[in-house]
Amino acid sequence: MEYRVWCHPHDGAPDLENGNDYFYAFDNYEDALTFSQQTQGAEQPLALVQQDEFIDESEPGNYVHVKEQRWTEWPVEFLNRPRRTTNTIPDFFSPDAPPNKLQILRGLF
Repeated sequence: MEYRVWCHPHDGAPDLENGNDYFYAFDNYEDALTFSQQTQGAEQPLALVQQDEFIDESEPGNYVHVKEQRWTEWPVEFLNRPRRTTNTIPDFFSPDAPPNKLQILRGLF
């Protein structure tokens, strides 16, 4: 697992990339969290996650099932959600899905 801490010079992080944002990568959450707490202009750590398929919401409420590999950053608290199963995405798109479909992804349905 890789954890990233993004640094923003406009928020006080050292300007190492000519005014552009940059990140540091860590192999554990504890080190990433310590760094973020001790570094001005740093965000909370994000987890780098590989997905083989996902639900895209390029427009609010317009969900599309995408079957391709991507790397994405998740807030660390998302890692505490139940692992997705082979039924998670089909259940999300099912006509029997709850009105708040995000409950499925959160493991609440």
